[in-house]
Amino acid sequence: MTLRVFAAVVPPADAVEHLDAFLDPRRGAGAFRWTRPEHFHITLAFMGAAGEHDVDAYVDRLAEALDDLPAGELVLAGSVVFPNVTEGRVLATGVAGDTDLLERLAVRSRNAAVASGIEVDGQRFRPHLTVARTGGRPTELTSWVRLLDTYAGPTWALSSVEVVASHLGEGPRRTPRYETLASIVL
Repeated sequence: MTLRVFAAVVPPADAVEHLDAFLDPRRGAGAFRWTRPEHFHITLAFMGAAGEHDVDAYVDRLAEALDDLPAGELVLAGSVVFPNVTEGRVLATGVAGDTDLLERLAVRSRNAAVASGIEVDGQRFRPHLTVARTGGRPTELTSWVRLLDTYAGPTWALSSVEVVASHLGEGPRRTPRYETLASIVL
């Protein structure tokens, strides 16, 4: 059996609530697929087809790879758009604080996957937390970028990395259902 798995940093409840409260009155103004607050996370490594037994090896390798890293502090702030503001498909908040630590976590998360025989999807790591998707159609997002550029959430402790399975179509309204498989404390 293969799983869709990702390693991520999950913000604490107060940071999630703060961002959700900021977005809530604005959601009606954009015909987007909004990310549910319980799905807010910063992806370090995404593996679209991981064998179940490989995931166990991945968790062990990841724990070993992160063993010497300290905890840090992060804050969700600003805007990020993929691929660009005039043809946006993904709207996200940026991440500030100990971004060097976040970069090291991403590299080690990806390397642990490769060492476990799991192919890592995606491109260069760019720290962000996805808040909405345009549904596949390119959309001009300048006004949304300006809005998110005003956002700065509370600072929070980056103290763990989660390994999460994503079960497509099993959540409300056929969204993914997330299942935390492991939490690795820094």
